[in-house]
Amino acid sequence: MRIALERASVQFGKLAVTDEVTLAVESGDFVTIVGPSGCGKSTLLNAIAGLLDTVDCRITGRVHVEGDHPGRPRLAYVFQRDTLLPWATILANVETGMAIQGVPKAERVRRARELMHTVGLDGFESYYPHQVSGGMRQRTQLIRSLAYEPEAMLMDEPFGALDAQNRMLLQAELLRIWERRRMTTVFVTHDLAEAIVLGQRVVVMSRRPGRVKRVYDIPLPSPRDPFELRASPQFAKLETSIWADLRDEFRPAAA
Repeated sequence: MRIALERASVQFGKLAVTDEVTLAVESGDFVTIVGPSGCGKSTLLNAIAGLLDTVDCRITGRVHVEGDHPGRPRLAYVFQRDTLLPWATILANVETGMAIQGVPKAERVRRARELMHTVGLDGFESYYPHQVSGGMRQRTQLIRSLAYEPEAMLMDEPFGALDAQNRMLLQAELLRIWERRRMTTVFVTHDLAEAIVLGQRVVVMSRRPGRVKRVYDIPLPSPRDPFELRASPQFAKLETSIWADLRDEFRPAAA
Protein backbone atom coordinates (compact mmCIF):
# COMPACT_ATOMS: atom_id res chain seq x y z
CA MET A 1 0.00 0.00 0.00
CA ARG A 2 1.26 3.47 -0.91
CA ILE A 3 0.39 6.54 1.18
CA ALA A 4 0.88 10.05 -0.18
CA LEU A 5 0.32 13.44 1.44
CA GLU A 6 0.54 16.39 -0.92
CA ARG A 7 0.53 19.85 0.68
CA ALA A 8 -1.89 18.53 3.30
CA SER A 9 -3.07 21.17 5.77
CA VAL A 10 -5.50 20.60 8.64
CA GLN A 11 -7.22 23.40 10.55
CA PHE A 12 -9.62 23.18 13.50
CA GLY A 13 -11.49 26.48 13.61
CA LYS A 14 -8.77 29.13 13.70
CA LEU A 15 -6.11 26.67 14.87
CA ALA A 16 -3.78 25.54 12.07
CA VAL A 17 -2.45 22.11 13.09
CA THR A 18 -0.46 21.11 9.99
CA ASP A 19 0.76 23.26 7.12
CA GLU A 20 1.26 21.87 3.61
CA VAL A 21 2.73 18.52 4.63
CA THR A 22 4.12 16.55 1.70
CA LEU A 23 5.26 12.99 2.33
CA ALA A 24 5.29 9.75 0.33
CA VAL A 25 5.35 6.36 2.05
CA GLU A 26 5.99 3.63 -0.49
CA SER A 27 4.58 0.12 -0.26
CA GLY A 28 6.46 -1.87 2.38
CA ASP A 29 8.15 1.18 3.94
CA PHE A 30 8.50 1.66 7.69
CA VAL A 31 8.43 5.40 8.38
CA THR A 32 8.59 6.96 11.84
CA ILE A 33 7.48 10.51 12.68
CA VAL A 34 8.88 12.62 15.53
CA GLY A 35 8.16 16.18 16.61
CA PRO A 36 7.02 18.29 19.55
CA SER A 37 3.61 17.83 21.15
CA GLY A 38 0.82 19.50 19.19
CA CYS A 39 2.64 19.53 15.84
CA GLY A 40 0.02 17.35 14.15
CA LYS A 41 1.61 13.89 14.16
CA SER A 42 -1.55 12.12 15.32
CA THR A 43 -3.68 14.39 13.15
CA LEU A 44 -1.78 13.17 10.08
CA LEU A 45 -2.48 9.55 11.05
CA ASN A 46 -6.16 10.37 11.48
CA ALA A 47 -6.20 12.07 8.07
CA ILE A 48 -4.64 9.00 6.45
CA ALA A 49 -7.17 6.74 8.19
CA GLY A 50 -10.09 8.95 7.12
CA LEU A 51 -11.06 9.65 10.74
CA LEU A 52 -11.18 13.45 10.59
CA ASP A 53 -14.68 14.94 10.59
CA THR A 54 -14.83 17.68 7.98
CA VAL A 55 -17.63 19.30 10.00
CA ASP A 56 -15.09 20.02 12.76
CA CYS A 57 -12.01 20.71 10.65
CA ARG A 58 -10.89 21.99 7.27
CA ILE A 59 -8.57 19.82 5.19
CA THR A 60 -6.79 21.15 2.12
CA GLY A 61 -4.28 19.49 -0.16
CA ARG A 62 -4.41 15.78 -0.91
CA VAL A 63 -4.31 12.64 1.22
CA HIS A 64 -4.14 9.56 -0.99
CA VAL A 65 -4.10 5.91 0.07
CA GLU A 66 -3.58 3.41 -2.73
CA GLY A 67 -4.11 -0.23 -1.77
CA ASP A 68 -3.43 -3.48 -3.55
CA HIS A 69 -7.09 -4.51 -3.49
CA PRO A 70 -10.14 -2.74 -4.94
CA GLY A 71 -12.52 -0.98 -2.58
CA ARG A 72 -11.66 0.32 0.89
CA PRO A 73 -7.95 -0.15 1.75
CA ARG A 74 -7.13 -2.45 4.66
CA LEU A 75 -5.69 -0.10 7.28
CA ALA A 76 -4.95 -1.10 10.87
CA TYR A 77 -4.68 1.57 13.57
CA VAL A 78 -2.88 0.85 16.86
CA PHE A 79 -3.42 3.45 19.59
CA GLN A 80 -1.41 4.28 22.69
CA ARG A 81 -4.45 3.88 24.92
CA ASP A 82 -5.83 0.44 25.67
CA THR A 83 -8.70 -0.29 23.27
CA LEU A 84 -9.21 -3.96 24.11
CA LEU A 85 -12.75 -5.12 24.84
CA PRO A 86 -12.81 -5.64 28.64
CA TRP A 87 -15.60 -8.24 28.49
CA ALA A 88 -13.80 -10.42 25.93
CA THR A 89 -10.96 -12.87 26.51
CA ILE A 90 -7.51 -12.27 25.03
CA LEU A 91 -8.24 -14.84 22.31
CA ALA A 92 -11.61 -13.24 21.49
CA ASN A 93 -10.00 -9.79 21.35
CA VAL A 94 -7.47 -11.01 18.80
CA GLU A 95 -10.34 -12.45 16.74
CA THR A 96 -12.35 -9.19 16.70
CA GLY A 97 -11.21 -7.72 13.37
CA MET A 98 -11.46 -11.07 11.63
CA ALA A 99 -15.00 -11.57 12.97
CA ILE A 100 -16.04 -8.19 11.52
CA GLN A 101 -14.55 -9.30 8.18
CA GLY A 102 -16.59 -12.49 8.25
CA VAL A 103 -13.64 -14.88 8.57
CA PRO A 104 -14.96 -18.35 9.59
CA LYS A 105 -14.59 -19.21 13.28
CA ALA A 106 -12.11 -22.06 12.81
CA GLU A 107 -9.82 -19.88 10.69
CA ARG A 108 -10.10 -17.00 13.19
CA VAL A 109 -9.02 -19.24 16.06
CA ARG A 110 -6.16 -20.72 14.03
CA ARG A 111 -4.77 -17.31 13.05
CA ALA A 112 -5.27 -15.88 16.54
CA ARG A 113 -3.47 -18.76 18.24
CA GLU A 114 -0.62 -18.59 15.74
CA LEU A 115 -0.12 -14.87 16.39
CA MET A 116 -0.39 -15.32 20.15
CA HIS A 117 2.38 -17.90 19.93
CA THR A 118 4.48 -15.44 17.89
CA VAL A 119 4.44 -12.84 20.69
CA GLY A 120 4.62 -15.21 23.65
CA LEU A 121 0.97 -15.16 24.74
CA ASP A 122 0.51 -18.93 24.74
CA GLY A 123 -1.57 -20.01 27.71
CA PHE A 124 -3.38 -16.68 28.11
CA GLU A 125 -6.21 -17.38 25.65
CA SER A 126 -8.90 -17.49 28.37
CA TYR A 127 -7.63 -14.53 30.39
CA TYR A 128 -9.33 -11.12 30.33
CA PRO A 129 -7.49 -7.82 29.72
CA HIS A 130 -7.61 -6.77 33.40
CA GLN A 131 -5.86 -10.02 34.35
CA VAL A 132 -2.70 -9.44 32.30
CA SER A 133 0.11 -6.86 32.33
CA GLY A 134 0.28 -3.66 30.28
CA GLY A 135 2.91 -5.18 28.01
CA MET A 136 0.71 -8.20 27.35
CA ARG A 137 -2.26 -5.97 26.55
CA GLN A 138 -0.15 -4.05 24.03
CA ARG A 139 0.98 -7.33 22.47
CA THR A 140 -2.68 -8.27 22.16
CA GLN A 141 -3.53 -4.94 20.51
CA LEU A 142 -0.66 -5.37 18.06
CA ILE A 143 -1.59 -8.87 16.94
CA ARG A 144 -5.31 -8.03 16.86
CA SER A 145 -4.42 -5.46 14.19
CA LEU A 146 -2.22 -7.93 12.33
CA ALA A 147 -4.74 -10.78 12.44
CA TYR A 148 -6.89 -9.55 9.56
CA GLU A 149 -3.78 -9.03 7.40
CA PRO A 150 -3.83 -5.26 6.81
CA GLU A 151 -1.97 -3.67 3.94
CA ALA A 152 -0.77 -0.85 6.20
CA MET A 153 -0.32 -0.16 9.91
CA LEU A 154 -0.82 3.26 11.48
CA MET A 155 0.67 3.34 14.98
CA ASP A 156 0.21 6.26 17.37
CA GLU A 157 2.75 5.95 20.20
CA PRO A 158 1.64 2.37 20.90
CA PHE A 159 4.49 1.67 23.34
CA GLY A 160 4.56 5.07 25.04
CA ALA A 161 2.95 3.93 28.30
CA LEU A 162 5.29 0.96 28.80
CA ASP A 163 8.47 0.76 30.84
CA ALA A 164 11.78 0.80 28.96
CA GLN A 165 12.30 -2.97 29.05
CA ASN A 166 8.84 -3.86 27.73
CA ARG A 167 9.11 -1.13 25.12
CA MET A 168 12.31 -2.62 23.69
CA LEU A 169 10.83 -6.12 23.74
CA LEU A 170 7.82 -4.95 21.76
CA GLN A 171 10.02 -2.98 19.37
CA ALA A 172 11.94 -6.19 18.66
CA GLU A 173 8.71 -8.14 18.10
CA LEU A 174 7.28 -5.46 15.80
CA LEU A 175 10.49 -5.41 13.74
CA ARG A 176 10.47 -9.19 13.47
CA ILE A 177 6.86 -9.19 12.26
CA TRP A 178 7.51 -6.33 9.82
CA GLU A 179 10.57 -8.08 8.38
CA ARG A 180 8.39 -11.09 7.63
CA ARG A 181 5.27 -9.29 6.34
CA ARG A 182 6.63 -5.97 5.01
CA MET A 183 3.35 -4.11 5.55
CA THR A 184 3.52 -0.36 5.02
CA THR A 185 3.93 1.20 8.47
CA VAL A 186 3.67 4.79 9.73
CA PHE A 187 4.70 5.01 13.39
CA VAL A 188 4.35 8.17 15.52
CA THR A 189 6.54 8.52 18.61
CA HIS A 190 8.00 11.09 21.00
CA ASP A 191 11.04 8.85 21.53
CA LEU A 192 13.83 9.68 19.07
CA ALA A 193 15.75 6.48 19.87
CA GLU A 194 12.62 4.44 19.13
CA ALA A 195 12.14 6.29 15.84
CA ILE A 196 15.69 5.44 14.73
CA VAL A 197 15.54 1.81 15.87
CA LEU A 198 12.30 1.13 13.99
CA GLY A 199 12.26 3.36 10.93
CA GLN A 200 13.77 3.04 7.49
CA ARG A 201 13.19 6.78 7.42
CA VAL A 202 12.62 9.29 10.22
CA VAL A 203 10.42 12.31 9.50
CA VAL A 204 11.15 15.35 11.69
CA MET A 205 8.17 17.68 12.15
CA SER A 206 8.35 21.35 13.10
CA ARG A 207 6.35 22.89 15.94
CA ARG A 208 2.71 23.76 15.20
CA PRO A 209 1.58 24.32 12.54
CA GLY A 210 3.45 21.13 11.74
CA ARG A 211 5.56 20.96 8.60
CA VAL A 212 8.02 18.34 7.42
CA LYS A 213 11.32 19.87 8.47
CA ARG A 214 13.53 17.06 7.21
CA VAL A 215 13.44 13.36 6.32
CA TYR A 216 16.38 11.18 7.35
CA ASP A 217 17.27 7.86 5.75
CA ILE A 218 18.27 5.29 8.39
CA PRO A 219 20.90 3.02 6.81
CA LEU A 220 21.09 0.57 9.71
CA PRO A 221 21.40 -3.14 8.88
CA SER A 222 18.51 -5.57 9.14
CA PRO A 223 17.39 -7.52 11.04
CA ARG A 224 17.75 -5.00 13.86
CA ASP A 225 18.16 -5.72 17.55
CA PRO A 226 16.87 -2.72 19.58
CA PHE A 227 19.12 -3.66 22.51
CA GLU A 228 22.38 -3.94 20.58
CA LEU A 229 21.65 -1.14 18.13
CA ARG A 230 21.65 1.57 20.80
CA ALA A 231 25.28 0.78 21.63
CA SER A 232 26.53 1.14 18.04
CA PRO A 233 28.52 4.20 16.87
CA GLN A 234 26.28 4.47 13.79
CA PHE A 235 23.20 4.78 15.98
CA ALA A 236 24.84 7.46 18.15
CA LYS A 237 25.83 9.46 15.07
CA LEU A 238 22.28 9.34 13.67
CA GLU A 239 20.76 10.30 17.02
CA THR A 240 23.09 13.29 17.36
CA SER A 241 22.36 14.51 13.82
CA ILE A 242 18.58 14.19 14.09
CA TRP A 243 18.45 15.71 17.57
CA ALA A 244 20.32 18.76 16.27
CA ASP A 245 17.36 19.34 13.92
CA LEU A 246 14.67 18.37 16.40
CA ARG A 247 15.72 20.22 19.55
CA ASP A 248 15.07 23.68 18.09
CA GLU A 249 11.41 22.73 17.67
CA PHE A 250 11.07 22.25 21.44
CA ARG A 251 12.36 25.73 22.23
CA PRO A 252 9.87 28.59 22.63
CA ALA A 253 9.38 30.61 19.46
CA ALA A 254 11.14 33.96 19.45
CA ALA A 255 8.91 36.87 20.45
